[in-house]
Amino acid sequence: MKDNDIIQSIKAAGLRVTPQRIAILEAIMKIGKHPSNDQIIAYVKSHHPSISVATVYNILDSFVQNHVVDKVKTENGVLRYDPKRTHHHHLYCTKSDKIEDYVDAELDDLIADYFKKKGIEDFKIEDVKLQITGEFNFK
Repeated sequence: MKDNDIIQSIKAAGLRVTPQRIAILEAIMKIGKHPSNDQIIAYVKSHHPSISVATVYNILDSFVQNHVVDKVKTENGVLRYDPKRTHHHHLYCTKSDKIEDYVDAELDDLIADYFKKKGIEDFKIEDVKLQITGEFNFK
């Protein structure tokens, strides 16, 4: 993601563009693959030492609330951040703690059809995201 794309993502969420927000979204994008709080903080501190840890946490919270990024929780309870805004699921490796995006339109259709037929009483479904747990390279 280029600097202009980062700025546009922040603006599109209705947030004011600040150097701190740019730095934190840039960190998430450059680290890639669903970085944790600790990874984002380490990156930001190495490139922008004047940004406080509290500022990083506050901005991450505002990014989640304003749909700039999504929060993904691992089986170990570690919060990770996902900048990919298109619909997808996750493959989570219990051995390596690795998270990969998983896109499957056929699966999405199956889930949508299932809940159209079955539904859940007194509950309106807005979205379904799966986290499929297993192991990569289990050979």
